[in-house]
Amino acid sequence: MASERDAPRRRRLGRWLLRLGAAGILILGIVAGYAMRGWIGPSHPHAPEHAPATAAPKQAQTYTCSMHPQIRQPGPGLCPLCGMDLIPVETGGQEDAGPRTFVTSESAKALMDIATARVERRFVTAEVRMVGKIEYDETRLGYIAAWTPGRIERMYADYTGVVVKQGEHMVDLYSPELLTAKEELLRAKEALARVPAGAPAVLREAAEGMIEAVRNKLRRWGMTEQQIAAAERSGKFGDRITIYAPMSGTVVERSGREGMYVETGTPLYTIADLSVVWVKLDAYESDMPWIHYGQTVEITTEAYPGETFAGRIAFIEPFLNTATRTVKVRVNADNPDGRLRPGMFVRAVVRANVATRGRVMDPGLSGKWISPMHPEVIKDGPGACDVCGMPLVRAEELGYVSATARDEDMPIVIPASAPLITGKRAVVYVEVSGAEKPTFEGRDVVLGPRARDFYLVESGLAEGEIVVTNGNFKIDSALQILAKPSMMQPEADGAPSEEAAPAPARMDALDAFRGQLRGLVEAYYAVWVALANDDGHAAAEGIPALRDALGEVDGALIEGDARTEWEGRRAAIETALDAIKGAGHDIGKQRAAFAPLSTVLIQALEQFGVAGDAAIHVTHCPMAFDKAGADWLQSDRAVRNPYFGASMLQCGAVTRSIVDDTGERRHE
Repeated sequence: MASERDAPRRRRLGRWLLRLGAAGILILGIVAGYAMRGWIGPSHPHAPEHAPATAAPKQAQTYTCSMHPQIRQPGPGLCPLCGMDLIPVETGGQEDAGPRTFVTSESAKALMDIATARVERRFVTAEVRMVGKIEYDETRLGYIAAWTPGRIERMYADYTGVVVKQGEHMVDLYSPELLTAKEELLRAKEALARVPAGAPAVLREAAEGMIEAVRNKLRRWGMTEQQIAAAERSGKFGDRITIYAPMSGTVVERSGREGMYVETGTPLYTIADLSVVWVKLDAYESDMPWIHYGQTVEITTEAYPGETFAGRIAFIEPFLNTATRTVKVRVNADNPDGRLRPGMFVRAVVRANVATRGRVMDPGLSGKWISPMHPEVIKDGPGACDVCGMPLVRAEELGYVSATARDEDMPIVIPASAPLITGKRAVVYVEVSGAEKPTFEGRDVVLGPRARDFYLVESGLAEGEIVVTNGNFKIDSALQILAKPSMMQPEADGAPSEEAAPAPARMDALDAFRGQLRGLVEAYYAVWVALANDDGHAAAEGIPALRDALGEVDGALIEGDARTEWEGRRAAIETALDAIKGAGHDIGKQRAAFAPLSTVLIQALEQFGVAGDAAIHVTHCPMAFDKAGADWLQSDRAVRNPYFGASMLQCGAVTRSIVDDTGERRHE
């Protein structure tokens, strides 16, 4: 009975086991199928689209040397040139960019504060500032000399500075020769009186000729026609000659003394006509392209602050003073009221609308004719100078653009903040048009002279291109960190010559400003020593002091172009300091940023000068940055290389020294 009751239960258990076995077989089949598919791949050409994809291979990391960015290896190791550990290259999406191209994002561009400007053709104004002194007009000097031997009885102008008028008596001179001339004249008149009325005419003419010869002698001795006529009527000649002023003016030199004996030609007085004066100015050689004969000059003096006088350039010396690197420029200035006094210290400004090939645009001279000796004589057509009679010449022959200026007369210019300039090269960063992301390409250019806020471009840029005017130093530093060529590593086949970039123009600055630059250099020395000692930690610690010293340099102590120049230098120094700070204790990146810092500081010192007795030595290493070379500053002449440290500590040489030359350049 029990077995019959358990039969249904046994049948249900059997069916359950049968289902479980079938499910197990099905699962095993599916697993086996997937396993087989993984081994031999899909057998049907139309594989399911949801099949799992294989993982993408990881991109290989590239390693480089912080001192030799041209070294590229697929893995870590040591630099084959200097033995330093290689570091990974942080590309940041730069893989497909060119070797001198920087790609960034819009947000990063905004953070870098990058600003741009368009390359254009235009006349720009160059402002040349000069200093100098007022001197006499040498063409307006008069001299009083003894016309016959004798003794000075009296000198009426007792001191220098007295104003005299033409015809005033100046000297009474006792002359024994006057008595001899008196006897000659009397005998000649007596001879004429004894000629008979019917005598041949030749006898009368001979007697009259003797009388005229004596009269001419008296005229040469300074006697006037009235004096000679009066003496002839009275028959009395004194033994004294009175010498009169030949012109109106100011006595600037009194050479004779009462009672002294003189010979013919002995100087007694020098008289200067101060209605026109000469202003002798010193122009730096870098400013010579903008200075031309006939230009108008604005003159200011210490004596009359806020008042401006005017003159014209009348002469430019054909040689350069090698000690001061300046050229003398002479300006003729009207001085009707006599307030411009010889010896006064003056400042002058020349403003020129710059054209191509060293010419200027002056609307007041375009198409005019000008005297080559007297620039104040300007006429609408050809003719002769009213003063000297020389033929007038066209203003275009003196370096001026014609009245009908063409497009090619307008130079290609870029803002002065656009180029990064070293002693050898000038580099600009050009925005690449049509790129999906902000892209900037480094390009070598050949610059012409600077005209205030602009540089003239000789070659390398075309009208309409976009150049970076702010943030270019940050782009260059970023390229160095990415181990790409920058302004410090020129391409072997495209490096311009030494003349590609102009030397910085010297700027006037107060001694206080130069003293603050000295403090900046002293703080710089600490970073230089740390890098030379291979101490990246000490180099990083020196940056705050260097930044504080930069903050102590007061740009308000200078003005005009000098102020503009310094602000550009300050911005470049701050950018370099940010790059060194961003490098942390990585000495390779610190050295890469130290090079542009040194370049900018050297330019500032050579441009503004430096106060103090100690010389600052500019040192050059030709091996730095894969033989591109780099400079730095030292406090002494013992070479300690900050770019190589102990591995090549003495690599380099002092190329020049910067000293306090304010005494030499200050006008005496």
